[in-house]
Amino acid sequence: MTGRTVVITGANSGIGRAAARTLAARDARVVLAVRDPEKGREAAALMTGHVEVRRLDLADLASVRTFAEGFTEPVDVLINNAGVMIPPLSRTADGFELQFGTNHLGHFALTNLLLPQIRERVVTVSSNGHKTGSIDFDDLNWQHKPYRAMTAYAQSKLANLLFTAELQRRLAEAGSPVIATAAHPGIAATNLLKDGGRVRALAQRAATLLAQSDDDGALPTLYAAVADIPGNSYAGPSGFLEGRGAPKLVGRSAKARNAELARRLWDVSAELTGVTFPQGSLQAP
Repeated sequence: MTGRTVVITGANSGIGRAAARTLAARDARVVLAVRDPEKGREAAALMTGHVEVRRLDLADLASVRTFAEGFTEPVDVLINNAGVMIPPLSRTADGFELQFGTNHLGHFALTNLLLPQIRERVVTVSSNGHKTGSIDFDDLNWQHKPYRAMTAYAQSKLANLLFTAELQRRLAEAGSPVIATAAHPGIAATNLLKDGGRVRALAQRAATLLAQSDDDGALPTLYAAVADIPGNSYAGPSGFLEGRGAPKLVGRSAKARNAELARRLWDVSAELTGVTFPQGSLQAP
């Protein structure tokens, strides 16, 4: 990884921190893009190599734009790792449901804004939870129907895979050398499930019993970031029910393979964020 710059969102904890630590130890220049710079600096202090901390709040499109505008140097790999999981009904600074707004729309905007500087790869972290997801275009942001946190989470994780597929299609169509891949960590004992709610407490207990470590949970992300694999690949653990184990390419739901659904979600996401695909300013092959 010598000479490569890697930007990782949400890299102050969990699998993002584990991936950042590994890449920095392999001589990459790693940028921790985090909502809380103090926590980012605490994480960076425990890593070896070239590690920087920059503020990025994916739940605020103004913050996403500020981050992208301040990042003028080339990026070899962007890892869209940050995420929130099954919180109480909450909204982003722009009024989006928090999980859809952070997990999908924030990363959608960030990727497209940084894309002219990206040279190799965009990796987006999804979840096995995408398999129960659906995209409700009539109420993407839970403004009308009763809120169900896990259903909203599954929608956001399905959106991650649809985004990857459509991004890869657009990159290939534009003749770009950049590829888009995705990964899921299996069951990893991260901090996503901490703090609040009976459902979250039960899920945390189950995860504690079944989960692999953050370091092992980061392996599919690292595989998707550096392995010799084609665009739109999806990596996950190779063990039972893809819960743990060495990384390999894995399957996805029929909805996640729906090209028309991916195109429609892209168009809606562009309208909601005001960010479009930078067709004329991509890295040359």
